[in-house]
Amino acid sequence: MIIQIDQLNKRYQQHQALKEVSLSVKEGSIFGLLGPNGAGKTSLIRILTQITEADTGQILFEGEPLNPSHIYQMGYLPEERGLYKKMTVKDQLLYFAELKGLSNKQAKEKLKYWVDKFDIRSWLNKKVEELSKGMQQKIQFIATVIHEPKLLILDEPFSGFDPINAQLLVDEILLLKSKGTSIIFSTHRMDSVELLCDHIALINQSEKILDGNVRELQQAFKKNLFEVKYTGQTLFNTDWMQVIETKEKDGYTSQLIHIGLHLNPNQFLQQLLQEPIGIVSFQEKLPSMEDIFISAVQQKNLNK
Repeated sequence: MIIQIDQLNKRYQQHQALKEVSLSVKEGSIFGLLGPNGAGKTSLIRILTQITEADTGQILFEGEPLNPSHIYQMGYLPEERGLYKKMTVKDQLLYFAELKGLSNKQAKEKLKYWVDKFDIRSWLNKKVEELSKGMQQKIQFIATVIHEPKLLILDEPFSGFDPINAQLLVDEILLLKSKGTSIIFSTHRMDSVELLCDHIALINQSEKILDGNVRELQQAFKKNLFEVKYTGQTLFNTDWMQVIETKEKDGYTSQLIHIGLHLNPNQFLQQLLQEPIGIVSFQEKLPSMEDIFISAVQQKNLNK
């Protein structure tokens, strides 16, 4: 594990920001830190990056108690971006690289790589304030990763990105993972989690309410729902299936169907093949991270 967090607590006056939070981040994985705004995600990140301290609890970085030397092995992209608007792009990136422990020579070598990769040579001598917001976002990302951190922490990384640059960022995140970088991805938007994350923790009202592998959680929270597209006569409720939704378009019928626990997907498909229809597609509908979050919150509230 690159990060192990044990029973972390943090309070700001009357507000409990974190309550007994424990989690572990595997090396070379993307860990999703999920939850609504105000849940405690940013408080946890600020403690990880040593901006603030926990009241109680422990954090280990590669098995060692977290200490100031570990900052040089981290990259942090905050939700509130922080570039020096009067500095040129080149001076800014070299400054951040050297701040993270690179020599001037090393910083220039790393800068050359990113200049070519993102095609930003024409921006180097421009002041940050002269750049568009999207360009500033790219510069902020380069500043975060230029020293090749072991642990990359991204707080709402897609905020402000247009779809094209957001996809560029996704590609870079996956490439960094393939090279062994460990990534903590914090967001309240859960639509990109299935694409990026191997493991997630859900935080709500300062507490961790769920923690697990993304695929395993989807299996655990699935509700035996299937999407079936077919031709032929429309299917209706039977003793072995319940039709939740029906749509008809271009001669095809698409239905969302719930089956009983006594049927597995293969048995359900065998039942369908006995019906007077021509099956075009058949797919189990797994819950989204938002569905899982809602279910986990409801379960938590019932247990209180």
